[in-house]
Amino acid sequence: MNNRFGNRSIAPMRNRLRLGTRVGLAVLLAAFIGYVLFFLQLPYYVYMPGSAEELRPMVSVQQGKKAEAGTFMLTTVGVSSANVASYIAAQFSKNYELIDKAAIRQPDESEKEYSERQTYNMMSSQSSAIQAAYNKLGIKFQMATDAIVVIHVNTGVPAAAVLRSGDKIKAVDGQAVATSDELRAKLQSKKPNDTVTIDFERGAEKRSETITLAELPAEGGQPARAGLGISLAEYISVKPDDTAKQVEIKAGEIGGPSAGLMFSLEIYNQLSSDDLTKGYRVAGTGTIDAAGHVGDIGGIQHKIVAADREKAEYFFAPKGNAPDAQKRAEEIHTKMKIVPVDTMEDALAYLKALPSKAS
Repeated sequence: MNNRFGNRSIAPMRNRLRLGTRVGLAVLLAAFIGYVLFFLQLPYYVYMPGSAEELRPMVSVQQGKKAEAGTFMLTTVGVSSANVASYIAAQFSKNYELIDKAAIRQPDESEKEYSERQTYNMMSSQSSAIQAAYNKLGIKFQMATDAIVVIHVNTGVPAAAVLRSGDKIKAVDGQAVATSDELRAKLQSKKPNDTVTIDFERGAEKRSETITLAELPAEGGQPARAGLGISLAEYISVKPDDTAKQVEIKAGEIGGPSAGLMFSLEIYNQLSSDDLTKGYRVAGTGTIDAAGHVGDIGGIQHKIVAADREKAEYFFAPKGNAPDAQKRAEEIHTKMKIVPVDTMEDALAYLKALPSKAS
């Protein structure tokens, strides 16, 4: 009796143990698959349609016009590090594009340094856009260096233990430096293994550290020299002689240089007497220089999708990118018109020729 009762008890227990083991293995397998799909990073970025954002809230001019009938919009590309799931999705969707990180980032450049470089590129594009608009309007201005900022630190140099991308260099051995040329001049007489005291700012924190100089290899026809082993960027501001025409741009977390053209159009529109938007929703992209030349950008097919999503009626595209922009516009069957431009003047002429939109 006891043996038969015991046998009947043990069998269900064994079955429960087997079931529990199978469930546990299934959970572990699901967790492993989830990790592989979503957390295992691949050496690619995924480009996708980003946003089309109104420029009016980003750009302010004390003497600028108070309202616009339409709107200018900058466009962005969404960027994320690829995982296995997004890599697979990119094989089946035109809205996803895989870009090798090595093709985008500079040698030995960290993710943070890449981000800092994109921030610098955005600030530089804003400066160029302001200059282009001022030049077109005949507004006199001066240039000023606001800060010299670390955007890269070589691996293996003593400075790598102290400095980070984003640090603002203020002085060398107690002597203020306002430009990267001034900093290099302070180091010109130094030798490898000499030490210097660097005053710098990291966010709101002010720091002073002694750093041993490294021997930097010969390059560009110049002999080997002592140096910190860092790459610097100068943040430049544009100061109009008439302070009422001072432009301020707050673009948030948007990085890169490709909003230059659209910034220049918004600035011009706020400072000119006419409203060039004429009631239309106008998007676009393209780098710009101080003379108003528009340069090609990457990922324009994604910006077309973003602009169409926000109901843009016209899209300014650099001439070199225009064929790809037109192709993508046709693929998504948008009514948005693609307008190729080489210069800011091309865009202004097109806008001035448009009739005002019927309300």
